[in-house]
Amino acid sequence: MPQGSSQRPRTHRVAVIVDEGTNPFEVGCATELFGLPRPELGLTGPLYEVVVCGPATDIRMNHGFFTLTDVPGLEAADGADTLVVPGRPDNVVPRGPAVLDAVRRAHERGARIVSLCTGSFALAEAGLLDGRRAATHWLWADSFRRLHPRVLLEPDVLFVDEGDVLTAAGSAAALDLGLHIWRTDHGAEIANAVSRRLVFATHREGGQRQFVERPVPHVPDLSLAPLLEWAQGRLHEPLTVTDLADRAAVSPATLHRRFRAQLGTTPLAWLTAERVTLARRLIELGEERLDVVAARSGLGTAANLRVRLRREIGLSPSAYRRRFATDAGEAISP
Repeated sequence: MPQGSSQRPRTHRVAVIVDEGTNPFEVGCATELFGLPRPELGLTGPLYEVVVCGPATDIRMNHGFFTLTDVPGLEAADGADTLVVPGRPDNVVPRGPAVLDAVRRAHERGARIVSLCTGSFALAEAGLLDGRRAATHWLWADSFRRLHPRVLLEPDVLFVDEGDVLTAAGSAAALDLGLHIWRTDHGAEIANAVSRRLVFATHREGGQRQFVERPVPHVPDLSLAPLLEWAQGRLHEPLTVTDLADRAAVSPATLHRRFRAQLGTTPLAWLTAERVTLARRLIELGEERLDVVAARSGLGTAANLRVRLRREIGLSPSAYRRRFATDAGEAISP
């Protein structure tokens, strides 16, 4: 929502379902993302409100670490705009019919359905994922395929956005998907402010690879982090993959392999995504001249900016400005 606007959208209602054995981390992610006050945004009221609900008044969490008491019933989810289903470790045990019915009801009335980690098993059991792409934790990918062969499982991504149904892979990927939802609902600038509050990576694409366990050889530090930081400060320059490779003192082929291994994408795709993100922030901050936005973000021309923005988010620059731009001279607090 544009800061300083005279009107604010209705608070978006988020319901988080907890069930016997639910993982507490993903519940914490959902409540941290959508349930806390955000004074750093400078808004007059919350953009989201959260309710935690379940099929019983007392819910024993994973491994009995603690029990939630006085939990509202699943009827509390019936008015939610977004329904969040965290995971649990006993994924071969079917969810109770009350939980699956609540998920189906929410989907049928048009609510956005979100699963975190192995919560995708519940969505598949409810029939929401047949013939659609989905993510789950890599450790349970084989079990998921065996139990739900009609789902198009993406086994090695952080999250999948299918519009009305979104699925996150592992526990930490819940934060990635949550920030993606913030960005979708309220724009890149507000999402960046939330990520700074979380002290978490601002933007990891859903297609980035999960960190699958593998042997670690004794080699020098080959992290891409210094190169990425260097490139992010020079997005306005005509950087090429060759420039990145020269900076890293490796061949373009070696750089390509490192990007694939560490980020699950190519150097060119990463560079383009960073430039689009910068362009979105410039538009949100009030820059109306498309040629200036294109030049400062490294996208070159206004025509290329239009093409890239439509391809990435399905909006033209003018439509994006109407939805997300702040008032002139105002900015979100760091």
